[in-house]
Amino acid sequence: MTTETVNKETLGFQAEVKQLLHLMIHSLYSNKEIVLRELISNASDAADKLRFEALADAALFESDSELKIRVSYDKAARTLTISDNGIGMNRQEVVDNIGTIAKSGTREFFAQLSGDQKKDATLIGQFGVGFYSAFIIADKVTLTTRRAGLTAEHGVRWESAGEGDYTLETVEKTARGTEIVLHLREGEDEFLSDWKIKSIIRKYSDHITLPIVMKKSEWKDGEEVPTDEDETVNQASALWARPKSEVTDEQYEEFYKHVAHDFEKPLAWSHNRVEGKQEYISLLYVPGRAPFDLYDRDRRHGIKLYVKRVFIMDDAEQLMPQYLRFVRGVIDSADLPLNVSREILQASREIDGIKAGSVKKVLGLLEDMAENDAEKYQTFWKEFGRVLKEGPGEDFGNKEKIAGLLRFASTHADTDEEVVSLKDYIGRMKEGQDKIYYVTADSFAAAKHSPHLEIFRKKGIEVLLLSDRVDEWLMSSLTEFDGKKLQSVAKGDLDLGKLEDEAEKEEQKKAEDAFKDLVDKIKTTLGDEKVREVRVTHRLTDSPACLVTGENDMSANLERLLKAAGQKSPNTKPILEINPQHALVSRLKDESDEGRFADWVNLLFEQALLAEGGQLEDPASFVRRLNGLLALLK
Repeated sequence: MTTETVNKETLGFQAEVKQLLHLMIHSLYSNKEIVLRELISNASDAADKLRFEALADAALFESDSELKIRVSYDKAARTLTISDNGIGMNRQEVVDNIGTIAKSGTREFFAQLSGDQKKDATLIGQFGVGFYSAFIIADKVTLTTRRAGLTAEHGVRWESAGEGDYTLETVEKTARGTEIVLHLREGEDEFLSDWKIKSIIRKYSDHITLPIVMKKSEWKDGEEVPTDEDETVNQASALWARPKSEVTDEQYEEFYKHVAHDFEKPLAWSHNRVEGKQEYISLLYVPGRAPFDLYDRDRRHGIKLYVKRVFIMDDAEQLMPQYLRFVRGVIDSADLPLNVSREILQASREIDGIKAGSVKKVLGLLEDMAENDAEKYQTFWKEFGRVLKEGPGEDFGNKEKIAGLLRFASTHADTDEEVVSLKDYIGRMKEGQDKIYYVTADSFAAAKHSPHLEIFRKKGIEVLLLSDRVDEWLMSSLTEFDGKKLQSVAKGDLDLGKLEDEAEKEEQKKAEDAFKDLVDKIKTTLGDEKVREVRVTHRLTDSPACLVTGENDMSANLERLLKAAGQKSPNTKPILEINPQHALVSRLKDESDEGRFADWVNLLFEQALLAEGGQLEDPASFVRRLNGLLALLK
């Protein structure tokens, strides 16, 4: 930092800002019109914030309560100017908001950048470029601002060429708010055209709720010349307050980009006016792509709250549950007080009613998409499925409806990209089958090749393959669907009911009797420290052994997840099941050498532990035993 005068200094951009500026200028150059959209959107937000703060302090309006955005251009100076009379910024806010990126997940965002301009442009759009988009068309940007409530001498001027640093100085500014002057690059003459600028505003910012004003122009000597008369370029009315029949799909899509700060179109939206005991309007969107920080549950939600068209707050988390945190949009209430706070919202019956109604609309929107546009729903599921899986544990009242929207990989398909619904599964159930079977593992491959599936493959019974971390949480809450119990194939004593004939049951009983002594001997060898019980299996057809947890115990996969997260978990002992049809188990029955018997038994246990994704306490001993036994084979 070098001081140029008493009140003017040069500061360096935060490293992430420099990186973002470089990527944005090169990745988004083909989409230059977004500059006006982004800067006008920021100006609109500044006006909203002033309205909200003025609810507690009307003096912030000073002598100017008519909020507006003004756009102008100067052909001779080659500048484009966007100004507002919103909340403005003080010196520290300018440094915080423009010199640095304080947004959570910044590091994760940059880690996802690939160097592919097209892909990176999408990511940059998700991150929200806002003010920095100015450098796409400008080689220098001058921002002059004064926060509402401060005196004229507290104006701040920020200026940069967007390369590595910026200057900051204190100036006198009579009017509150912010003025941004773009010094256009060579070749950007289209932003000096009255017709072009107005067409961009009408295309991207028609929904902005306050007037966007420009000077009327007239033709003189073949050129557009601004007059002294103002005209409002946009409709300047809340889009959500208009009748649905008067709003085009393109207008809905552009409003989404404004409210979500997203570059891409939404997948779907729901626009509703509720009247009766409660009066409110909701315009809710399902995005087309997940933001990079979606899985940060502490991040704010995407719903803006208005009361009678007056902006109250961004990201009102009380209006949408965590499992629907991807939803973006606006809710405008006619019943709430204008001075409503986050604390009041937490204990508000009106908000509970609005939230319940809004959740119902979003779930209905997803149901309609799943039923009538499978391809679009597949896109939704790929982006947001893991978040929706949090729903049954959070929203008991809508558990069945959410469960119907869930999708899972299964043995019916070959890859984890092909997913099925619980309704699909039930439609393919075998005659006599009364349960929905599933297996959990830490990867799709581990689930697909789990030894617990062997009897199910033999009988042609479909099993859901669950490998998302959230699946363990999901299955602790989702115990049945449409009257059918969901059953883990790796828990408890497997009971196939009518899917098992009498001959199989008789054969199982004989095997248990024939191998009773071996089972007792294995249990004695392993001891109570390693296993709770040893028994003959009827799950396995190919593997010699597998580990099973008790019906009411925590699954081994969940136990591993908790330990990996540094959380305590009960140290439950598994049940070892042996396959009497396997050659290794038969060899054990005839093994007379106590040392070799112990080695074989421990090897079977450790193989079963590895097969279900567990970790060995003593890998070196496992290798030693394995090598010693292999050396005995002829």
